[in-house]
Amino acid sequence: MSYQVLARKWRPRTFHELVGQAHVQRALVNALDQGRLHHAYLFTGTRGVGKTTLARILAKCLNCTAGGQGDEGITSTPCGECANCCAIDEGRFVDLIEVDAASRTKVEDTRELLDNVQYAPTQGRYKVYLIDEVHMLSTSSFNALLKTLEEPPPHVKFLLATTDPHKLPATVLSRCLQFTLKHMPPERVVEHLQHVLSAEQVNFEERALWLLGKAAEGSMRDAMSLTDQAIAFGQGEVRYTDVAAMLGTLDHRHVLALVEALAEVDVAKLLSEVATLAEQGPDFAAVLDDISAILHRLAVAQMVPNAVDNSHGDREFILALASRFTAEDVQLYYQIGIQGRGDMIHAPDLRSALEMTLLRMLAFRPQGVPKPPQTPLPLKPEPLESPGTASTDPTISATPERSTLQVDEPVSNDPGAAEASSVEPVSGQSEPGNPVFADPAAVASAPPWDAGDTQAASAMALAPSEPGFEHSTSEPEASKPAAGESEPAETDAVTEQSATEHSFSEHPGVEGAAYLDHNRWLALFDALKLGGLTRNLAAHCQCGHDDGRTLVLLLAPSQEAMRAEIHQQRIGKALQAQGIERQVVFEVKALDPALETPQQRDQRLAQQRHAQAIDTLSHDPNIQKLQQAFGATLVETSVKPASASR
Repeated sequence: MSYQVLARKWRPRTFHELVGQAHVQRALVNALDQGRLHHAYLFTGTRGVGKTTLARILAKCLNCTAGGQGDEGITSTPCGECANCCAIDEGRFVDLIEVDAASRTKVEDTRELLDNVQYAPTQGRYKVYLIDEVHMLSTSSFNALLKTLEEPPPHVKFLLATTDPHKLPATVLSRCLQFTLKHMPPERVVEHLQHVLSAEQVNFEERALWLLGKAAEGSMRDAMSLTDQAIAFGQGEVRYTDVAAMLGTLDHRHVLALVEALAEVDVAKLLSEVATLAEQGPDFAAVLDDISAILHRLAVAQMVPNAVDNSHGDREFILALASRFTAEDVQLYYQIGIQGRGDMIHAPDLRSALEMTLLRMLAFRPQGVPKPPQTPLPLKPEPLESPGTASTDPTISATPERSTLQVDEPVSNDPGAAEASSVEPVSGQSEPGNPVFADPAAVASAPPWDAGDTQAASAMALAPSEPGFEHSTSEPEASKPAAGESEPAETDAVTEQSATEHSFSEHPGVEGAAYLDHNRWLALFDALKLGGLTRNLAAHCQCGHDDGRTLVLLLAPSQEAMRAEIHQQRIGKALQAQGIERQVVFEVKALDPALETPQQRDQRLAQQRHAQAIDTLSHDPNIQKLQQAFGATLVETSVKPASASR
């Protein structure tokens, strides 16, 4: 007996054997059981998803003689053994007229077909017309079919199938009951292939079936045909290496090596992997597609680890690799990869396009690429600053000279400088290389204006952040010293400096290392200039323990999903830029409700500014006049006080 290919041997013969089209199966089974049959059905979908198979199963349900129910004998479970069922399966049933519309497009062919519609069926209960690729009919053929399609004889059923329903006239679509068959996802294809190969007693590797499922591109028939080819190629077995060689698929390990180089931000390794890859003469566009697919799986692994598929047998590796990326990096790399795929047609060659896309991923990441070592230039002596000048750069914090914070120093008209000076920790050095920060408790306890001066407080809360606007930092007249008394500028400066130097104890085991407590963490937070997810994560932290070498940040359990090694490195670098050498470690535990995180502090201050702004506007004479004259209402949600830039 000649060999029968898998696609024909395993073609479903009943609705219950159908794979992946449960929505169509349910509708047709219920209609057959209840006797609510339409005169014309239209099955649409891509190739190999079961359109013709469904039509033949429906023809057997209408003409089966063994399993019928009721007066008409129609059933949703054809026996498959009676003469009519066997004849339909073998393609020799007289009353099942299959028409290939692609080869019979003329109106004369359609008229010849319709001439026999009026005659009763010869062998079965219904005369079934199965018109495949119906969208290929000409306009004249559709017009000739319309009347019969709308009101056929009671013994006639029309079953139409097409891969392109958009080409059908609306007049035809409105006369049919349309069912859209779904694409076959790789998971469903792999599941069915496992069942078929197990029944055929063929040894296989699951990874190889995933390659076949993806190569089928949604078609179960294509998957079965490729499986036949893989069995022949592998001498009776379906192995991953054989299927990859047959399909010309790139070894998945090379693509994973490229993504791992991205995780390590190793440009040299990245280009080396591309060079190794080029020796195999791959399709570089397909390589970029595979990289984008892995980035998608990494994003899924970061959000829902249990949803990661094992399509290449690398699920555990993907989960481990996902922890080495930040979520923002994965999203950025994916977007660059998708855009780079479209730009490949404009590149001089595909290899350079792939390399440029990968380099662009690293170049545009938030932290950038580590700069290559440069040849040191001869150092030149730096000019000494005059005693009357001071550096205005807030990032310079490790100068050997000791600076003193002067209370009576004139304030600059630059609002940015004024705001920065109110928050930045810039008050000299306790030891060379170790900065000293202003005590936040002392700063908070000293109001910049008199508590009774509500107008000054309101003006400060609503002050716009525009060039030219000057904040008054002078004390009220009542608090100034009387005539003949000396101004305590020097005394205050010494007192403040002394309080600053003793506000943070030094760890006895580490020479010159200032202890970092929670108050100092709050005062220092904005000066770190963190951004993105790193800032969001740090803003939810409380300062735990600092031994001069390692800084432990306490993180609430609700924020544990955001924790990543890259954030620890970024916070450590930001602290280093402020002259604080620490290794940052996150500890997940319940936070102290008595202490504010930076985010809670910012929210509280924002609420206070908003309440102060509303109070000021409510007491404004002009607004009160508008309320009295026109019944105006102050919409509190629309009030936006000037943000206090930290």
